[in-house]
Amino acid sequence: MPPILSDNPFLRATVTNFFFFFGLNCFILLPLYIDALGGTAVEIGVVMGLFNAVGIVCQPLVGPWIDAVGRRPFMLTGVGLVLASALLAAAVPTIPVLALVRVLQGLGFSAFFVANYSYVIDLVAPDQRGWALGIYGVSGLAATAIAPLVGEWVVRRLGFRPLFVLAAALAGVACLLVTRLPGGRRGPALPARASLWERGGLDELWRRPMAVTLFFGLGAGTIWVFLPTFAESLGVRTLALFYTAYATAAIGVRVLGGRLLDTHGRAAVIVPSMFVQTAGTALLAMLALLADRSGTTPVLPVLFVAGLLSGGAHGFLYPGLAALVTDETPETRRGVVVGIFSAVFLVGQTAGAFVFGWVIHAAGYGATWSALTALLLAGAGVSLRLAPGRAA
Repeated sequence: MPPILSDNPFLRATVTNFFFFFGLNCFILLPLYIDALGGTAVEIGVVMGLFNAVGIVCQPLVGPWIDAVGRRPFMLTGVGLVLASALLAAAVPTIPVLALVRVLQGLGFSAFFVANYSYVIDLVAPDQRGWALGIYGVSGLAATAIAPLVGEWVVRRLGFRPLFVLAAALAGVACLLVTRLPGGRRGPALPARASLWERGGLDELWRRPMAVTLFFGLGAGTIWVFLPTFAESLGVRTLALFYTAYATAAIGVRVLGGRLLDTHGRAAVIVPSMFVQTAGTALLAMLALLADRSGTTPVLPVLFVAGLLSGGAHGFLYPGLAALVTDETPETRRGVVVGIFSAVFLVGQTAGAFVFGWVIHAAGYGATWSALTALLLAGAGVSLRLAPGRAA
C-alpha cells in the first residue's frame, strides 16, 4: 500500500471532499425544480450558469487569501456557504432566491475546493503527487455519480425540499470533518492591497500547462452539456452506458494507473491522454455524420467506447495537469496556482457550453463534434511541448 494511504489527514481530506460534493451535486436536478416552478429555459440557463460564472471570477482571487490565512478557514467558509444555500432553497423556493442560492454555492465551491486541493498538495510529496491527486479526485467523481441517483429517488418519493435538506445535512457532515483536520500550512501576509497582480498570479496564465488545461476543459464541458441532446437526436433514451463507461474509466485509470504520473513524468501521461480525448470526440463526430435512424449504425456501442476514451483521458488529465502546475510552486503560492488552474478549467467548460450551443443551432451536431475534434487536436499539439515534469 502506498504510504500516503496511511496518512490520516489525507484520508480525512478525501472523505471530506466526498461529502462536500455529494451535497453540492444534489442540485444537479435543480433545472427540473425551476421548470416545475414555471421557469423558462432562459431562466434555467441563467440560474445554473451563475455557479460557473462566480467560480471563474472568485477562484483566482481567493487563492492569495488561502495562502496567507491558511487552508482550513476557507474550507469551513465553503461548506458553511453550501449548507446555508441548501437551507435557503428549502425555505424560500422561488426562482430569484434560487439564483442567489447558486451564487452562494459558487462562492462556497470556490473557497472549499481551492483550499482543500491546496491542503492535499501540501500533504503529498512530489513523487506521490500525481497518484495521490488522482485518488483524491475519485472521491469527487464518486459523489458526482451517486448524488443524481440518490437525488432522483428522494424527489420521486418526498419532493425537492427534502432533497435540499439532505444536501444541507451532507454539507454539515463535511463541516464536522473539516473541524477535525489539522490546521494546515500558512504563508506570509498579503501585501497591503492584497492584489492578485501583486502576488504574481496572472503570470501563471501564460504557462503552457494552463493552455492545455483550457483545451481539456473545453472538451470535457462540451461533451457533458450536449451529449444528452445529441443522444436523444439519435433516438437513444438512456445514457447510462456512456456515463457508466466514463466514470468507470476515470476512476479505474486513477486507481490502477495513477502512479504512471509519478514514475514516468507528467507529460508522458498527459500527451497521450490529450490524443485519447481527441479520439473520443472524433468517434462522436463520426457517429453524428454517419448515423441514421434505420438501426444499422451501432449507436450504443459507439457511445460506450467514446465514454471509455473520454473518461480515461479525464482520469489522467486533471490530476496530471494539477500536479504539473504545482510541482515547481512554493508552498506559499499553491493557493494562487490552484485557484487559477481551476478557473481556467471552468472557463474551458463554460466556453464550450456557450460557443457550441450556437454551433449546434446553426450547423448541427456533426459540425459541432468535428470542430471540437479539431480544437482538441490543436490542444494535443500544444501538449507535445510541455516540460516532462517530475518522475520518481
